[in-house]
Amino acid sequence: MSFPSTFFGWVAFLLDKYGMVFLRGTGTTLLIALTGTVFGFIIGLLVAIARTIELRDRAPRWRKGLMSFVKGLLAAYIEVFRGTPMMVQAMVIYYGGMQYLHIDMPVMVSAILIVSINTGAYMAEIIRGGIISVDKGQVEAAKSIGMTHWQTMCSIVLPQAVRNIMPSIGNEFVVNIKDSSVLNVISVSELFFMSKSAAGTYYRYFEVFFITSLIYLALTFSITRLLRFIEKKMDGNSSYTICGSQTDSRSAISVPVEKKEA
Repeated sequence: MSFPSTFFGWVAFLLDKYGMVFLRGTGTTLLIALTGTVFGFIIGLLVAIARTIELRDRAPRWRKGLMSFVKGLLAAYIEVFRGTPMMVQAMVIYYGGMQYLHIDMPVMVSAILIVSINTGAYMAEIIRGGIISVDKGQVEAAKSIGMTHWQTMCSIVLPQAVRNIMPSIGNEFVVNIKDSSVLNVISVSELFFMSKSAAGTYYRYFEVFFITSLIYLALTFSITRLLRFIEKKMDGNSSYTICGSQTDSRSAISVPVEKKEA
Protein backbone atom coordinates (compact mmCIF):
# COMPACT_ATOMS: atom_id res chain seq x y z
CA MET A 1 0.00 0.00 0.00
CA SER A 2 1.43 3.36 -1.02
CA PHE A 3 1.12 6.33 1.29
CA PRO A 4 0.84 10.02 0.33
CA SER A 5 4.01 12.04 0.05
CA THR A 6 2.61 15.53 0.59
CA PHE A 7 0.91 17.32 3.47
CA PHE A 8 -2.44 17.80 1.75
CA GLY A 9 -2.22 14.28 0.40
CA TRP A 10 -2.08 13.00 3.96
CA VAL A 11 -4.95 15.28 4.97
CA ALA A 12 -7.12 13.87 2.18
CA PHE A 13 -6.03 10.32 3.02
CA LEU A 14 -6.84 10.73 6.72
CA LEU A 15 -10.21 12.32 5.98
CA ASP A 16 -11.06 9.39 3.73
CA LYS A 17 -9.96 6.83 6.33
CA TYR A 18 -11.22 8.51 9.50
CA GLY A 19 -13.94 10.87 8.32
CA MET A 20 -16.64 9.06 10.31
CA VAL A 21 -14.36 8.96 13.34
CA PHE A 22 -14.00 12.75 13.24
CA LEU A 23 -17.77 13.12 12.82
CA ARG A 24 -18.53 10.91 15.82
CA GLY A 25 -16.05 12.82 17.93
CA THR A 26 -17.53 16.13 16.81
CA GLY A 27 -21.04 14.96 17.66
CA THR A 28 -19.95 13.85 21.12
CA THR A 29 -18.18 17.17 21.72
CA LEU A 30 -21.27 19.15 20.71
CA LEU A 31 -23.53 16.99 22.87
CA ILE A 32 -21.34 17.43 25.95
CA ALA A 33 -20.89 21.18 25.40
CA LEU A 34 -24.57 21.90 24.71
CA THR A 35 -25.96 19.72 27.50
CA GLY A 36 -23.35 20.93 29.97
CA THR A 37 -24.06 24.57 29.12
CA VAL A 38 -27.84 24.15 29.51
CA PHE A 39 -27.57 22.32 32.83
CA GLY A 40 -24.85 24.69 33.95
CA PHE A 41 -27.12 27.65 33.19
CA ILE A 42 -29.90 26.11 35.30
CA ILE A 43 -27.48 25.47 38.19
CA GLY A 44 -26.02 28.97 37.93
CA LEU A 45 -29.51 30.51 37.76
CA LEU A 46 -30.64 28.79 40.96
CA VAL A 47 -27.39 29.63 42.75
CA ALA A 48 -27.52 33.28 41.66
CA ILE A 49 -31.16 33.67 42.78
CA ALA A 50 -30.38 32.08 46.14
CA ARG A 51 -27.38 34.36 46.66
CA THR A 52 -29.44 37.48 45.94
CA ILE A 53 -32.15 36.70 48.50
CA GLU A 54 -32.27 39.36 51.21
CA LEU A 55 -34.28 38.65 54.34
CA ARG A 56 -36.14 41.36 56.16
CA ASP A 57 -34.87 42.68 59.47
CA ARG A 58 -37.79 41.12 61.35
CA ALA A 59 -37.10 37.63 59.95
CA PRO A 60 -36.42 34.92 62.59
CA ARG A 61 -32.81 34.34 63.60
CA TRP A 62 -32.87 30.69 62.57
CA ARG A 63 -33.90 31.70 59.06
CA LYS A 64 -31.11 34.27 58.85
CA GLY A 65 -28.62 31.71 60.14
CA LEU A 66 -29.80 29.09 57.64
CA MET A 67 -29.60 31.55 54.78
CA SER A 68 -26.08 32.59 55.79
CA PHE A 69 -25.04 28.92 55.89
CA VAL A 70 -26.53 28.22 52.45
CA LYS A 71 -24.88 31.30 50.95
CA GLY A 72 -21.56 30.22 52.47
CA LEU A 73 -21.86 26.76 50.87
CA LEU A 74 -22.73 28.28 47.49
CA ALA A 75 -19.81 30.71 47.73
CA ALA A 76 -17.48 27.78 48.53
CA TYR A 77 -18.83 25.82 45.54
CA ILE A 78 -18.15 28.75 43.23
CA GLU A 79 -14.63 29.31 44.56
CA VAL A 80 -13.67 25.62 44.36
CA PHE A 81 -14.90 25.00 40.82
CA ARG A 82 -13.66 28.31 39.46
CA GLY A 83 -10.30 27.89 41.18
CA THR A 84 -9.41 24.40 39.90
CA PRO A 85 -8.91 23.12 36.32
CA MET A 86 -11.68 21.06 34.73
CA MET A 87 -9.17 18.28 34.04
CA VAL A 88 -8.45 17.92 37.75
CA GLN A 89 -12.18 18.07 38.55
CA ALA A 90 -12.80 15.27 36.05
CA MET A 91 -10.17 13.05 37.68
CA VAL A 92 -11.42 13.74 41.20
CA ILE A 93 -15.13 13.27 40.46
CA TYR A 94 -14.83 10.24 38.19
CA TYR A 95 -12.11 8.26 39.96
CA GLY A 96 -12.97 9.55 43.43
CA GLY A 97 -16.59 8.50 43.03
CA MET A 98 -15.46 5.10 41.85
CA GLN A 99 -12.90 4.58 44.60
CA TYR A 100 -14.66 5.96 47.68
CA LEU A 101 -18.37 6.00 46.82
CA HIS A 102 -18.30 2.85 44.66
CA ILE A 103 -20.21 4.67 41.90
CA ASP A 104 -19.28 3.38 38.46
CA MET A 105 -20.79 6.10 36.26
CA PRO A 106 -20.75 5.82 32.47
CA VAL A 107 -18.14 8.15 31.05
CA MET A 108 -20.71 10.23 29.13
CA VAL A 109 -22.78 10.78 32.27
CA SER A 110 -19.61 11.76 34.13
CA ALA A 111 -18.58 14.13 31.33
CA ILE A 112 -21.93 15.95 31.30
CA LEU A 113 -21.97 16.11 35.10
CA ILE A 114 -18.45 17.57 35.26
CA VAL A 115 -19.07 20.17 32.56
CA SER A 116 -22.44 21.13 34.10
CA ILE A 117 -21.05 21.64 37.60
CA ASN A 118 -18.04 23.54 36.31
CA THR A 119 -20.17 25.75 34.05
CA GLY A 120 -22.68 26.32 36.86
CA ALA A 121 -19.99 27.95 39.00
CA TYR A 122 -19.13 30.43 36.25
CA MET A 123 -22.76 30.98 35.27
CA ALA A 124 -23.68 31.79 38.87
CA GLU A 125 -21.38 34.80 38.86
CA ILE A 126 -22.38 35.81 35.32
CA ILE A 127 -26.09 35.73 36.19
CA ARG A 128 -25.52 37.47 39.51
CA GLY A 129 -23.78 40.26 37.59
CA GLY A 130 -26.74 40.43 35.22
CA ILE A 131 -29.17 40.65 38.13
CA ILE A 132 -27.16 43.44 39.74
CA SER A 133 -27.13 45.36 36.43
CA VAL A 134 -30.93 45.73 36.51
CA ASP A 135 -32.10 49.02 38.03
CA LYS A 136 -32.78 48.57 41.75
CA GLY A 137 -35.77 50.88 41.48
CA GLN A 138 -37.63 48.19 39.55
CA VAL A 139 -36.99 45.66 42.32
CA GLU A 140 -38.13 48.09 45.00
CA ALA A 141 -41.26 48.88 43.01
CA ALA A 142 -42.07 45.17 42.71
CA LYS A 143 -41.62 44.63 46.44
CA SER A 144 -43.78 47.67 47.21
CA ILE A 145 -46.75 46.04 45.47
CA GLY A 146 -46.28 42.80 47.39
CA MET A 147 -44.36 40.63 44.89
CA THR A 148 -42.17 37.91 46.37
CA HIS A 149 -38.46 37.57 45.59
CA TRP A 150 -39.16 34.71 43.17
CA GLN A 151 -41.95 36.63 41.39
CA THR A 152 -39.73 39.69 41.08
CA MET A 153 -36.93 37.62 39.60
CA CYS A 154 -39.09 35.73 37.10
CA SER A 155 -41.27 38.62 35.94
CA ILE A 156 -38.99 41.66 36.09
CA VAL A 157 -35.30 41.04 36.73
CA LEU A 158 -34.39 37.84 34.86
CA PRO A 159 -35.87 38.77 31.45
CA GLN A 160 -33.63 41.85 31.44
CA ALA A 161 -30.65 40.12 33.04
CA VAL A 162 -30.64 37.21 30.58
CA ARG A 163 -30.51 39.60 27.61
CA ASN A 164 -27.64 41.49 29.23
CA ILE A 165 -25.61 38.33 29.77
CA MET A 166 -26.32 36.63 26.43
CA PRO A 167 -22.77 37.32 25.13
CA SER A 168 -21.31 35.75 28.28
CA ILE A 169 -23.57 32.70 27.98
CA GLY A 170 -22.46 32.26 24.38
CA ASN A 171 -18.85 32.60 25.45
CA GLU A 172 -19.32 29.81 28.02
CA PHE A 173 -20.76 27.57 25.32
CA VAL A 174 -17.75 28.19 23.09
CA VAL A 175 -15.37 27.60 25.99
CA ASN A 176 -17.11 24.28 26.77
CA ILE A 177 -16.64 23.13 23.17
CA LYS A 178 -12.89 23.64 23.51
CA ASP A 179 -12.52 22.53 27.13
CA SER A 180 -14.35 19.26 26.49
CA SER A 181 -11.00 18.05 25.12
CA VAL A 182 -9.67 17.66 28.68
CA LEU A 183 -12.25 14.92 29.29
CA ASN A 184 -10.05 12.51 27.35
CA VAL A 185 -8.35 11.85 30.71
CA ILE A 186 -11.40 9.77 31.69
CA SER A 187 -11.62 8.19 28.20
CA VAL A 188 -14.54 10.21 26.87
CA SER A 189 -14.70 9.64 23.09
CA GLU A 190 -14.91 13.31 22.14
CA LEU A 191 -13.13 14.95 19.23
CA PHE A 192 -9.67 15.22 20.79
CA PHE A 193 -9.73 11.61 22.03
CA MET A 194 -10.81 10.30 18.62
CA SER A 195 -8.18 12.43 16.89
CA LYS A 196 -5.47 11.11 19.16
CA SER A 197 -6.52 7.55 18.34
CA ALA A 198 -6.47 8.28 14.60
CA ALA A 199 -3.08 9.97 14.79
CA GLY A 200 -1.51 7.00 16.54
CA THR A 201 -2.26 4.61 13.67
CA TYR A 202 0.01 6.24 11.07
CA TYR A 203 1.94 8.54 13.42
CA ARG A 204 0.77 11.59 11.46
CA TYR A 205 0.02 13.83 14.44
CA PHE A 206 0.46 17.15 12.66
CA GLU A 207 -1.95 16.34 9.83
CA VAL A 208 -4.57 14.83 12.15
CA PHE A 209 -4.57 17.74 14.57
CA PHE A 210 -4.55 20.20 11.70
CA ILE A 211 -7.90 18.66 10.71
CA THR A 212 -9.03 18.72 14.34
CA SER A 213 -8.16 22.39 14.73
CA LEU A 214 -10.20 23.25 11.63
CA ILE A 215 -13.19 21.35 13.02
CA TYR A 216 -12.96 23.21 16.35
CA LEU A 217 -12.63 26.52 14.50
CA ALA A 218 -15.66 25.76 12.32
CA LEU A 219 -17.74 24.84 15.39
CA THR A 220 -16.85 27.93 17.41
CA PHE A 221 -17.17 30.29 14.43
CA SER A 222 -20.60 28.94 13.46
CA ILE A 223 -21.96 28.99 17.00
CA THR A 224 -20.65 32.51 17.63
CA ARG A 225 -22.45 33.80 14.52
CA LEU A 226 -25.63 31.94 15.47
CA LEU A 227 -25.61 33.45 18.96
CA ARG A 228 -25.12 36.94 17.56
CA PHE A 229 -28.12 36.37 15.29
CA ILE A 230 -30.20 35.32 18.32
CA GLU A 231 -29.08 38.45 20.18
CA LYS A 232 -30.25 40.66 17.32
CA LYS A 233 -33.60 38.86 17.27
CA MET A 234 -33.99 39.45 21.00
CA ASP A 235 -33.24 43.15 20.55
CA GLY A 236 -36.04 43.49 18.00
CA ASN A 237 -36.35 46.08 15.29
CA SER A 238 -34.08 49.06 15.85
CA SER A 239 -36.59 51.39 14.15
CA TYR A 240 -39.44 50.73 16.60
CA THR A 241 -41.56 53.56 17.99
CA ILE A 242 -42.50 53.72 21.65
CA CYS A 243 -46.27 53.63 21.99
CA GLY A 244 -47.59 56.89 23.37
CA SER A 245 -44.42 58.84 22.65
CA GLN A 246 -44.26 62.03 20.64
CA THR A 247 -42.97 60.07 17.65
CA ASP A 248 -46.07 57.85 17.64
CA SER A 249 -48.43 59.29 15.04
CA ARG A 250 -51.41 57.51 16.59
CA SER A 251 -50.98 59.38 19.84
CA ALA A 252 -50.46 62.78 18.26
CA ILE A 253 -52.85 65.41 19.57
CA SER A 254 -53.98 68.14 17.25
CA VAL A 255 -53.71 71.52 18.85
CA PRO A 256 -56.06 74.19 17.46
CA VAL A 257 -54.27 77.26 16.18
CA GLU A 258 -55.99 80.64 16.46
CA LYS A 259 -56.17 82.56 13.23
CA LYS A 260 -54.95 86.07 13.38
CA GLU A 261 -57.44 88.67 12.35
CA ALA A 262 -56.50 90.69 9.36
